[in-house]
Amino acid sequence: MFSDRARIFIKSGKGGDGHVSFRREMYVPNGGPDGGDGGKGGDVIFEVDKGLNTLVDFRHSKKFCAQPGEPGGKRRCHGANGKDIVLRVPEGTIIREAESGKVIADMSGENTRQVILKGGKGGLGNQHFATSTMQVPKYAQPGQPSQELWVNLELKVIADVGLIGFPNVGKSTFLSRVTNANPKIANYHFTTLAPNLGVVDLGDGEGFVLADIPGLIEGASQGAGLGHEFLRHIERTKMMIHVVDAAGSEGRDPIEDIYKINEELEQYNAGIAARPQVIAANKVDLVYSGDEDPVERIRAEFEPKGYRVFAISGVTGEGIRDLLWYVNNELKHLDAKPITFEQEFFPEDELLVADLPYTVEKDEEGVFVVEGPKIEKMLGYTNLDSEKGFAFFQKFLKDTGILDKLEALGVEEGDTIRMYGLSFEYYK
Repeated sequence: MFSDRARIFIKSGKGGDGHVSFRREMYVPNGGPDGGDGGKGGDVIFEVDKGLNTLVDFRHSKKFCAQPGEPGGKRRCHGANGKDIVLRVPEGTIIREAESGKVIADMSGENTRQVILKGGKGGLGNQHFATSTMQVPKYAQPGQPSQELWVNLELKVIADVGLIGFPNVGKSTFLSRVTNANPKIANYHFTTLAPNLGVVDLGDGEGFVLADIPGLIEGASQGAGLGHEFLRHIERTKMMIHVVDAAGSEGRDPIEDIYKINEELEQYNAGIAARPQVIAANKVDLVYSGDEDPVERIRAEFEPKGYRVFAISGVTGEGIRDLLWYVNNELKHLDAKPITFEQEFFPEDELLVADLPYTVEKDEEGVFVVEGPKIEKMLGYTNLDSEKGFAFFQKFLKDTGILDKLEALGVEEGDTIRMYGLSFEYYK
């Protein structure tokens, strides 16, 4: 079964904790600190695999976690780094943050490999915190926390040209005749339940990629039928071949059908509706010579509006080569770059902000009170008695915006700041 969407949980590896230990050897009674650093946590990486064309691998497996880094050891031993986890997806996959729907990455074009979540850095061992006044530091840094996200994966096929039209107008037959694709063909609505891709080879290096977008129905732009499932696959195409049943073999009016499909495109995305479009009046092999020529009727209606109309037959091949060469030449005038989606969500920045909740308030006694779980954790592993440890904590307050918040509340030199029972005198 074709699968073009998935929702998964991803988590990078936590950094390994730094180690607290002291050198203990014979004849070295007062050995210094020798605690090693923790290893870096593994990254979550997405990579394009051109051998894949669906997201079916994510239908049953929903959680993907990189390895945490190992803690440091004695004798300055560095903890091993955690292994990265590499998730392989088909080209054209868009990764979105699940809650906001913002784009994290578009795995297409030159972007074939991207780190989505970075593993936490390993904590420093106590060997780094020795100073002239603190020669036996009994603390080390914990590793940085992991990052985690629920993301939506969405596959949008990459093709130069999209075949659009109502069900049973002959798109799959047309595709099978002009490309190397072998779509299943039958006479019932929603025959095609997955986009079919094929390469049109016109010889001498000329050609393009063609996608059969499954048949649309009225109301598709509002999600009727499988509308939204299919319309997303038109978003990357540079132009469209609008296939209609010129013979009206199922009792439909081809002119009315063209207007209805274009209206659905306009309601879904006006930018897509404005892209170049050529009309393929199909099934002319079913038009009887004594009848009114339906192709001329379509031409009279749409060519004044800027649409070229070609009379074709997917069964006999009539008119198809002229249509393909016209499309091929039109593509040369369009932007050669693939249509890609810009990044809107930056996990490293957004998750950092989300991971640092704190409150800064001024109480009735004029004391500035700063609280938050991250601050409590920081105080737990920082030696404020050492010059280096206090400088490290000050940098933390600055980087998280706490100092800016204090100044906004009017803190002045000599004011008292309290954090979880510890009191400090503010100075610049």
